[in-house]
Amino acid sequence: MTATGYRWMMTAVGQPMVREDFDIPEPAADEVVVEISGCGVCHTDLGYYYDGVRTNHHLPLTLGHEISGRVVASGGAAKEWIGKAVVVPAVMPCGECDLCKRGKGTICRSQKMPGNDIQGGFASHIVVPALGLCPVDEDRLAKAGMTLADLSVVADAVTTPYQAVVQAGVKPGFLAIVIGVGGVGGYCVQMAAAFGATVVAIDIDQEKLDAVSEYGAARTFNAREISGRDLKKAIAAFANERGLPTTEWFIFECSGSAAGQESAYGLMVHGATLSVVGFTMDKVEVRLSNLMAFHARALGNWGCPPDLYPGALDLVLDGKIRLLPFVEQKPLDQINEIFEAVHDHRMKKRAILVP
Repeated sequence: MTATGYRWMMTAVGQPMVREDFDIPEPAADEVVVEISGCGVCHTDLGYYYDGVRTNHHLPLTLGHEISGRVVASGGAAKEWIGKAVVVPAVMPCGECDLCKRGKGTICRSQKMPGNDIQGGFASHIVVPALGLCPVDEDRLAKAGMTLADLSVVADAVTTPYQAVVQAGVKPGFLAIVIGVGGVGGYCVQMAAAFGATVVAIDIDQEKLDAVSEYGAARTFNAREISGRDLKKAIAAFANERGLPTTEWFIFECSGSAAGQESAYGLMVHGATLSVVGFTMDKVEVRLSNLMAFHARALGNWGCPPDLYPGALDLVLDGKIRLLPFVEQKPLDQINEIFEAVHDHRMKKRAILVP
């Protein structure tokens, strides 16, 4: 007898998503069926739904790429996963191509992203490759006082800044600046602090700044009150006060806005590393020669390689990265209302939709 599940389908930009029942496909030899515990609502999902950012899979499509759950079925080559609690990587490299074999899985041309390349996580079940699944120690999870659904945001909101911080080479004794501290940016603040940096947080929302000041930010600035050269001077003064270098700053642009990207570029100093973590369709005008003059570097951050997931998850389960103050579970069947609330900035925490 064929197992059935349900999912919420995006049929067109801005149109209400529609619930449908579906027959859960038989997994291929190297695939598993995950019964979804929770799926986080990400800024990228809003880009697809409201802004018309094109998905690789044609519509209709189930969105959602921040997924945690339990493996309930598998193909013949993945039977060891049955029954295990897992986090599903937001971007799953094929593991076989030349890029993957050279450790460049984030640019694998055969990668699969739920809610973009394949049906996503705003559903009861999903079929995904077993390669790269991140197992969850449920004893540690219980001791940490969290549910499996809470861990869904590890799949992007936590691992993406983890990858960014690792790639940038953040280390103790240096200054990290995070622009845009809602969602991914809030976890980036925590992540940079966990790696030993002194963190400056910048946003236009004072409530978000107040929140991260309790979770890793040593200094906050409201960009509505100070910006441009004045902001750069104020950060330099703070660095001097703390005995930190005024060169080699680590700058993380997480706002996914043109204003945030311009601000991040304007904060560049000698030897700086600018990491672009947020996404926007807007264009910005910058003087690329600043990279040359400051002998600085700019890095892109597309997802996170699955092999880095266990390290990020350890930080969460050890309590060094806090999830619960920044997430809120909601019923999956309220997806249209929740998308609207997130889009209108009426939700202060990251929504996790639970089937």
